[in-house]
Amino acid sequence: MPLVECVPNFSEGRRQKIVDQIVKAIEKGGKITLLDSRCDPDHNRAVITFIGEPEECVKAAFAGCKKAAELIDMDEHEGEHNRFGATDVVPFIPISDITLEECVELADKLAERIGKELKIPTYLYGAAAKVPEREVLQKFRTKSFQYEQLKEAIGTDPAYEPDYGPKELTKAGAINIGARQFLIAYNIYLDTDDMEIAKEIARNIRFSGGGLRHIQAGAMNIEERGCVQVSMNITDFKSTPIHRVFDMAKREAQRFGVNVTESEIYGMLPIDALLDAAEYYLQLNKFDRKQVIEKRLY
Repeated sequence: MPLVECVPNFSEGRRQKIVDQIVKAIEKGGKITLLDSRCDPDHNRAVITFIGEPEECVKAAFAGCKKAAELIDMDEHEGEHNRFGATDVVPFIPISDITLEECVELADKLAERIGKELKIPTYLYGAAAKVPEREVLQKFRTKSFQYEQLKEAIGTDPAYEPDYGPKELTKAGAINIGARQFLIAYNIYLDTDDMEIAKEIARNIRFSGGGLRHIQAGAMNIEERGCVQVSMNITDFKSTPIHRVFDMAKREAQRFGVNVTESEIYGMLPIDALLDAAEYYLQLNKFDRKQVIEKRLY
């Protein structure tokens, strides 16, 4: 049976009642299994993860996008995370008996339906991108170009013409819809409030800055905790494992006389990503992953 994971991100991380309504709409929208739902008040963002058969995931995602458009006003939204709309991103990830190319078709189908029925502009990214410049979302939707700037550019700049939907924004903004492999959202906290240090560490870690391959990184100011965060996406954990990212972040922090106080995984991740770290730090010799009870049960 083909299974797909869908991980929509919504621009609401402070009002749990609104997130609960979106989750409820997703569960009613399609025959899916909810795996995780979490909110980040600093980013003002919710990440919801569910799994199911391809068409059911498309239905559930559509229902979530519709409900978010009804409940979230982007003109009132503020948060550390870059965003285009009430539903900011909707990626489809192949799990079993389905290819990435088939997930691209799902993304295109959802984008077209949202543009047509909800009148929300949609942009295809990742493996689903029709415009090469939109393949890497972090380069297309940046800190200096997000919802506020898109409102002005969408009707005048050809670079921001949507793949589907109108060339204007309502309070729901626009949606980025794509297909990709597993991505791990990984954040590291530093014992300083100096954003310049966090920016420099992020620049040195990310691949575009000459750092680790498959790493996208930026800096976030976590005012409520009085510290800064290096926020990362690991787009291929098999090639660039978490422990390698953590070690490099610690070394970079030491250069500036600061420390890593903690790190966090945001959302879901494959168990092998954690086992990679366990084998490395525990220096396990001749370890067979079939020794892990959960792996045997699976």
